[in-house]
Amino acid sequence: MAETRYVEELIDQEDDFDRWYVDVIRKAELADDTPVRGCKVIRPYGFGLWERMVARLDTQIKATGVENAYFPLFIPRSMLEREAEHVEGFAPEVAWVTRGGNADLEEPWAVRPTSEAIICPSYARWVQSYRDLPILINQWGNVVRWEERPRAFLRTLEFLWQEGHTCHASLDEADERARQMLEVYRRFFEEDLAIPVVPGIKTESEKFAGALRTYTVEAMMSGKYWALQAGTSHNLGDHFGRVFGIRFLDRDGERKYAFTTSWGLSHRAVGATVMVHGDDAGLKLPPAVAPVQVVVVPIWRKRDDMAEIEHAVDRILQRLAPVARTRVDWRDDRTAGYKFNEWELKGVPLRLEVGPRDVEVDQAVLVRRDTREKQAIPLANLGPTVEGLLDAIQGNLFANAKRMLDEHTVEVDTYTELVERIGVNAGWSLAHWCRAPACEARVKAETKATIRCIPRDLPAQPGRCVACGGLSERRVVIARAY
Repeated sequence: MAETRYVEELIDQEDDFDRWYVDVIRKAELADDTPVRGCKVIRPYGFGLWERMVARLDTQIKATGVENAYFPLFIPRSMLEREAEHVEGFAPEVAWVTRGGNADLEEPWAVRPTSEAIICPSYARWVQSYRDLPILINQWGNVVRWEERPRAFLRTLEFLWQEGHTCHASLDEADERARQMLEVYRRFFEEDLAIPVVPGIKTESEKFAGALRTYTVEAMMSGKYWALQAGTSHNLGDHFGRVFGIRFLDRDGERKYAFTTSWGLSHRAVGATVMVHGDDAGLKLPPAVAPVQVVVVPIWRKRDDMAEIEHAVDRILQRLAPVARTRVDWRDDRTAGYKFNEWELKGVPLRLEVGPRDVEVDQAVLVRRDTREKQAIPLANLGPTVEGLLDAIQGNLFANAKRMLDEHTVEVDTYTELVERIGVNAGWSLAHWCRAPACEARVKAETKATIRCIPRDLPAQPGRCVACGGLSERRVVIARAY
């Protein structure tokens, strides 16, 4: 009875999506609570998922010529405050260290909310000539932001991420790099996480503090169809170059300020994967990043069956070793049904069942997590079959998520329609906006929705602003966000 309740206690998404998210994070053993408010323990299964994401994204970042480095966690207050707009934007989220050991610090240290203020001074020392440029550096680490309403993987006080910081001789080169890294993020979400995204540019009020412009990829979450800012890339212009004195002698013999970028993607990608693909039974993990791609569940009733089943499992592991990350569940204190439900909850793409009858005919039974389709496969064909099914599951998860995005993104032309859609969580609205800050502020104040981005791939289409009726050049994405 206890085994059944373990899975049945997972609330249905349509009943309470937020509760479902919290439950599945805990029950699937992705993360757990701690005594530190707003901070989570990332458990091995959750960290395994993040590790797979890190490995794939790190390879893609390095393919653009970027190298990894590491900079300090702490930032002296005077250094953080050198850029007024930057520090003002982060001030409510900054945690401060005021004491070290038994003595008060002469100057408080900020626990980094982001690293521009500690990295740019190093660049100022390293850059003398145009020959020293570009600098292309990324770091994997953690940051701290004092979140008021933390939620596992989405918004926690401490979170894991990568942040890239580059330095260039021209504005065009910096902007090209910022857009290039946004495209890396788009491919990562769509090809590795099977999550379709909308690339675009942030409005002035929504851009990164101190940036010239901010590019973003926005993803739609299931359940309430809210938006999640999945990754951002910032063209910082020469603003930080001037503030921190990053100057170089150019080819024309003149001393100039360098142009910089920063770009980051955090472990909220784990939360996005949970919300986009999960269902009432739990997770559905994309094979590309799943810590376990195939779980083998041996089934036996008598100890006499064990020797033959163990031999069959050994053969299965040999065939799967080149094509899949595989785990065998040999637990003898759980029924097969319990194991099926638990591994469904954990989102393993393929389950492979092998019992005495399967051994007799030299086969195993494969079950897809995404469709629950079941098929018997001869062991001789197991490798190529599993490889093909993993590709099929990856594609199917993306297709389903793209269908959700398309079906819940609608053009709206009146303010009444916009308010109604937001009020019932109908999805994203493509609405005209005249670029007036007052109209953007009205929508935010009255609906709690924001302009998520000005879509990169949506053609210009003249119309009337949904808020004031003024002339508009194009539609923007308006939605509530996590």
